[in-house]
Amino acid sequence: MITVVEVGPRDGLQNESAMVSTADKIAFVDKLSAANLPVIEVSAFVSPKWVPQMADAEQVFAGITRRPGTRYMALVPNVAGLERAQNAFVADVAIFAAASETFSRKNINQSVSDSFITYKQVCDRALAAGLRVRGYLSTAFGCPYEGAVAAETVATLTARLIDLGVFEVAVSDTIGIAQPDDVPRVLDAVLARVPAERVALHFHDTRGQALANVRAALPFGIRTFDASAGGLGGCPYAPGAPGNLATGDLIQMLNGLGIETGVSIEALDAAASFIRSRLRPSTPSSGP
Repeated sequence: MITVVEVGPRDGLQNESAMVSTADKIAFVDKLSAANLPVIEVSAFVSPKWVPQMADAEQVFAGITRRPGTRYMALVPNVAGLERAQNAFVADVAIFAAASETFSRKNINQSVSDSFITYKQVCDRALAAGLRVRGYLSTAFGCPYEGAVAAETVATLTARLIDLGVFEVAVSDTIGIAQPDDVPRVLDAVLARVPAERVALHFHDTRGQALANVRAALPFGIRTFDASAGGLGGCPYAPGAPGNLATGDLIQMLNGLGIETGVSIEALDAAASFIRSRLRPSTPSSGP
């Protein structure tokens, strides 16, 4: 069984220059819920100054219909974001660190070390309140500013996130630079420090390699993958990065391999068509 983490409503929409209405965001999440997705990243409790598209996070969470069996997650950058998430009755939150210093400073205006101080505060409070915390590790396969990132650095930071109390780390190919040969290089280092069941992968399709990268990861026991309906996504700190791995493409490939996901491809396609109809014809793309 593969767990698909749907990141379209947050990662897919966060960099859209045209504002998507709150009602359309709610409808999008509800349509994704109807596809039986087990995890949906709904929004982010970040400063509207930096990410205007996520300014209505509270309203979106208040408006969605929460389906039993689906977990609804939100990104939080700090304790203030966590408090907003708690007030919106969010049970799963996510933090986002980076594997390269330059990306970390450009993304959250903190060094990697400082970000871990912030995230320890978030994790301590979240776990004490009974919330689950997921971790993202950006630029794990390469940085748009620094180039190659050492696999051992990725492994060390993944283990540090686990030590903070996160239940899993989404090792992320933020700019879609990974090739199938890179996946074993990174996973060999990471899995020497962290069990496979605590590791997810988040691929972008910049070079058309996302599905091949998923296939390269399956023999390592990775069973959780992030994807975005319609391949939506955009990261202002990863110049030139196009779409996330499209959820429909991932489900179709896994179905073809005889691997169960429990996701309805028909309902998923309807959700992707809906949100595409609410966006301009060409959208950028991205992720943690």
